[in-house]
Amino acid sequence: LARLGSVAHVCQSLVKHSSGVKGSLPLQKLHLVSRSIYHSHHPTLKLQRPQLRTSFQQFSSLTNPPLRKLKFSPIKYGYQPRRNFWPARLATRLLKLRYLILGSAVGGGYTAKKTFDQWKDMIPDLSEYKWIVPDIVWEIDEYIDFEKIRKALPNSEDLVKLAPDFDKIVESLSLLKDLFTTGSSGETAFRATDHGSESDKHFRKVSDKEKIDQLQEELLHTQLKYQRILERLEKENKELRKLVLQKDDKGIHHRKLKKSLIDMYSEVLDVLSDYDASYNTQDHLPRVVVVGDQSAGKTSVLEMIAQARIFPRGSGEMMTRSPVKVTLSEGPHHVALFKDSSREFDLTKEEDLAALRHEIELRMRKNVKEGCTVSPETISLNVKGPGLQRMVLVDLPGVINTVTSGMAPDTKETIFSISKAYMQNPNAIILCIQDGSVDAERSIVTDLVSQMDPHGRRTIFVLTKVDLAEKNVASPSRIQQIIEGKLFPMKALGYFAVVTGKGNSSESIEAIREYEEEFFQNSKLLKTSMLKAHQVTTRNLSLAVSDCFWKMVRESVEQQADSFKATRFNLETEWKNNYPRLRELDRNELFEKAKNEILDEVISLSQVTPKHWEEILQQSLWERVSTHVIENIYLPAAQTMNSGTFNTTVDIKLKQWTDKQLPNKAVEVAWETLQEEFSRFMTEPKGKEHDDIFDKLKEAVKEESIKRHKWNDFAEDSLRVIQHNALEDRSISDKQQWDAAIYFMEEALQARLKDTENAIENMVGPDWKKRWLYWKNRTQEQCVHNETKNELEKMLKCNEEHPAYLASDEITTVRKNLESRGVEVDPSLIKDTWHQVYRRHFLKTALNHCNLCRRGFYYYQRHFVDSELECNDVVLFWRIQRMLAITANTLRQQLTNTEVRRLEKNVKEVLEDFAEDGEKKIKLLTGKRVQLAEDLSK
Repeated sequence: LARLGSVAHVCQSLVKHSSGVKGSLPLQKLHLVSRSIYHSHHPTLKLQRPQLRTSFQQFSSLTNPPLRKLKFSPIKYGYQPRRNFWPARLATRLLKLRYLILGSAVGGGYTAKKTFDQWKDMIPDLSEYKWIVPDIVWEIDEYIDFEKIRKALPNSEDLVKLAPDFDKIVESLSLLKDLFTTGSSGETAFRATDHGSESDKHFRKVSDKEKIDQLQEELLHTQLKYQRILERLEKENKELRKLVLQKDDKGIHHRKLKKSLIDMYSEVLDVLSDYDASYNTQDHLPRVVVVGDQSAGKTSVLEMIAQARIFPRGSGEMMTRSPVKVTLSEGPHHVALFKDSSREFDLTKEEDLAALRHEIELRMRKNVKEGCTVSPETISLNVKGPGLQRMVLVDLPGVINTVTSGMAPDTKETIFSISKAYMQNPNAIILCIQDGSVDAERSIVTDLVSQMDPHGRRTIFVLTKVDLAEKNVASPSRIQQIIEGKLFPMKALGYFAVVTGKGNSSESIEAIREYEEEFFQNSKLLKTSMLKAHQVTTRNLSLAVSDCFWKMVRESVEQQADSFKATRFNLETEWKNNYPRLRELDRNELFEKAKNEILDEVISLSQVTPKHWEEILQQSLWERVSTHVIENIYLPAAQTMNSGTFNTTVDIKLKQWTDKQLPNKAVEVAWETLQEEFSRFMTEPKGKEHDDIFDKLKEAVKEESIKRHKWNDFAEDSLRVIQHNALEDRSISDKQQWDAAIYFMEEALQARLKDTENAIENMVGPDWKKRWLYWKNRTQEQCVHNETKNELEKMLKCNEEHPAYLASDEITTVRKNLESRGVEVDPSLIKDTWHQVYRRHFLKTALNHCNLCRRGFYYYQRHFVDSELECNDVVLFWRIQRMLAITANTLRQQLTNTEVRRLEKNVKEVLEDFAEDGEKKIKLLTGKRVQLAEDLSK
């Protein structure tokens, strides 16, 4: 206890009495480092005996008691008669500090572990998204010799040589810190006391500006060295990947290559571009939209990204006349091909490049309608090659300010509408191209982009022709303002500066890239830090656009998939409610179903029985020629006085008719009959299985097939011979044929008599019975016809064998008789009335004669010898009937053997043509049901 008491007393005296130096400034105003230097017991200082005695203020690094004036006791150096235990006091303080540090370490370690676990739990599980990365990435170690790459890398000694002198950098930074730190009186005192360092004297000799320039030069050279190493490694990696893809392409590993993700994504965009615009779904997936003023360098930037001169070029002329969708993907060979063509253009050959540019120009001009300058129809082009960044870009026509001669008046508005249609997609990345060689105030596209993306969340600004801008612009800071977006109200995700060549259209991509890199290496814009290294060159632009594109794809694909699922659910629900018992057949499936039905119906024509063909052909042919037979052959021949004259007249008229008209009439009848039967099969309802949605298509196929069908040219010649031989035959072999001829003659005459009675009734008006029962009256003209008819009937009663024509005196007699009764008539009216009255009289007489000839077959066999009965008219109708039967049989053979097959062939050709014509199918297969099924299939 006595010892402990003495130790405590010594420590207390150590605190109360200690040596110090006299200071003119308060200790609190000094810098922390200055405090440690001024403290007499600081561990970095050696104890020296001061020449003067000074008073000091009490200072401790652990406590800060309030300052107050103290009485200072004199300090004696050397041997102290009283023992001071200051080491014990110091040990106690160090022990406390140890526990504090230990506790802080334990607590900090626990907290760090807990924070790390929380962060680890927050990281999503990316194992489900391994399908996004191609299989080649996971198997790349099998194809790439990393040991070879490691040996190709520089060793540690070379890297050390390339590394900057960090000691010099630290010294320079210390000097910069001293230069830019706000000075104070305490720091002035510190610098005044610290005057023994030789390095400070060295830095004072060199000006600050030269030091900063030296540091920038060192950093720029270091960056260029690393850039060259990186480019060399990328080139080697590109060659290795090309070899791997070539091996897979040749099938060395016998593994089926999967379609790349970007190709599948491009196909999705192609499908959605044809989707029904009423749902607005095709515009919700990302694509890179390249917009800019005309001749701003849009196409050149896209060619630099695609690494090939693939687009048509012109000096100041509008070359991009329709949107061009370019899908970039990686492949073993640098090739390009269109979506609707299998031809591959080798982009390493100048001949294929010229052919590709010519093909693109032809397609653009084909899309542009007559009277227009630009077209909204998109041309789809796939470009594959080693080292290409995977993305989908759309090159739009350049925005113009004035419509020049040769352009359509609405060209400016059309270009604006096309650009807005692509940019209003909320997930589209807008690549805004600005010409750096012209005044920024003349730009139109920046205002347009600002309207579509005011916050700049999906816009990347690209300044082209920076080499010309640096030469022509007096103030380089103006370029910096453009790059930083301070000169425009437009905001963007990133700003880039590129060089697209020297203006020579024959420059290669490699030459342009070398010129671009050389320019930026020597450019003042990069040396003066107006531009950052990652903001220049087309290569950095391509990487940035690709990263932004795939980020946008990842964020939007799942959302779009959900929207498609919701749309499909709504469509399925609508289909179930409206068509619960029908399958969901789209337009192509419905066309195939209708095609099968039409072909079955055409085949049904060949199954029609010969008897049915001959019946309808004979009936149709008689309806067509009956008028000519009665009026031009039978009636004139019946007016003759004897049978010899009758037969001669009939033979002459039949010969003329056969030579000129009859074969043609027969072919027309056969063709019309075939059309009627074909139409009957096509339009005949099939009961419950009939689907009226096919009616319009069937009608169109029928009309087009009939229009293309043409009857055999040799059919008339063969028919003429057959008909002539049939009409020359007068020999009726049996009583059955005789009775059939009489029946045929009676039917023909009764039909003509009925027609004549109807004509007379229309001429004279209703009789007295109809006038009383139906309250009908005769007109004045009908009354005149009736009086004339009565007068003519009296004449016929007096002379039943009167000839077919009235004499002039007879006409005068009838007229005077009618005038005596107060009826004024015209001679032409008397002739017209006589024609119908005599016709009826003749037909009734012929029917009576026909009844008499029923028993005349016996006299016919004896050639009417010793008989007053002559039945030559029955023989005439037998000859007509036989000719009709033989003609019908001949036409039936032509139909079944030739014409039905030709019609079936025509129908198949028409269906094939309709199948390839999408517009025709849309026109013929329409309706809510078709549209709903079409949407469901998409």
